[in-house]
Amino acid sequence: MEGKKSRPRARLVFGATCSGKTTFAEKFAKKFDLAYYNLDELREQNRLTRKNILLLIELIGRTGKTIVIEGCIGTEKDRTEMRNTLRNTGYDPSLIWVQTDISTIRMRMKARYKSVAKAREIYDTTVEGLEAPTDLECPIILSGKHTFETQTRHVLAGLADSDKK
Repeated sequence: MEGKKSRPRARLVFGATCSGKTTFAEKFAKKFDLAYYNLDELREQNRLTRKNILLLIELIGRTGKTIVIEGCIGTEKDRTEMRNTLRNTGYDPSLIWVQTDISTIRMRMKARYKSVAKAREIYDTTVEGLEAPTDLECPIILSGKHTFETQTRHVLAGLADSDKK
């Protein structure tokens, strides 16, 4: 669009544990040479609070570079806070929801954790707090079972559609 200054973009990727979100987010960031931040991992390694996470996002926002963010956006409230923080730092955020059926998630968790009991415990605690996006959030919805190439085409088409609006 003429006269419209391009804003840096933030791709917010979320989904259930073992849905394929990390695989997609890492590959997407690498393919397009984008900065990638796994906020769940950063939070756990550094014992960050929600307030610390949002301050970190503000600092990252000062770079003005397009980014891919995963984690810490499992609820509508979390996603709203994150998008508002990004918008306040000049970003154009978009939401990418990676969906995978429960049986596939359970199979992947059993393989990852090598224990049915551990997989069940993690599934129960992580999926319980996950909220599906609302229509108003306008998410790009991906299948966690499709190939990366198919997922990427779908995301790029979704982003192109949202740019038209």
